[in-house]
Amino acid sequence: MDELGNLERAGDLWRLRFVRHLPHPVEKVWRAVTEPEHLGAWFPSTIEGERAPGAALRFVFDGGFVVDGEMLVYDPPRCLEFTWGEDTLRIELAPDGEGTRLTLLDSFPEQGKAARDAAGWHVCLELLALATAGQPGLGDHRARWAAVHPRYVEAFGPDAATGPPSTA
Repeated sequence: MDELGNLERAGDLWRLRFVRHLPHPVEKVWRAVTEPEHLGAWFPSTIEGERAPGAALRFVFDGGFVVDGEMLVYDPPRCLEFTWGEDTLRIELAPDGEGTRLTLLDSFPEQGKAARDAAGWHVCLELLALATAGQPGLGDHRARWAAVHPRYVEAFGPDAATGPPSTA
């Protein structure tokens, strides 16, 4: 799963778009993207809070760093959308042949973090594909991020790489 995501304008915001095909039923992928016992295999934090529109969320990262957010859309098994910090993350699932088409959209105000965050989501989606296939993870996630990040800097340009370095 080495396909790069795209960066696009969305009004006043910037948006990363990733589309992946996973060879599993929508219901299995939905569990992987929403249930706490599966999120740890691929998502960069735990998610505390009710899975319901309007619910307050807390994203707790290793080392205790916390980001607040809110669940905007929870429509099983099709769509999950929430804020975390200044970003809005949307995950859409749709049947695709015998599998699932997953679209991940990350909208944010600051262009300078696009390459950094795109590399992070790229690695997360690789981990999701491995987890849903029952395969072991990537090992050193930071090394994988460091390997893919320059490809996003090249694809998106220098203005998309002015943000602070990753803490992933």
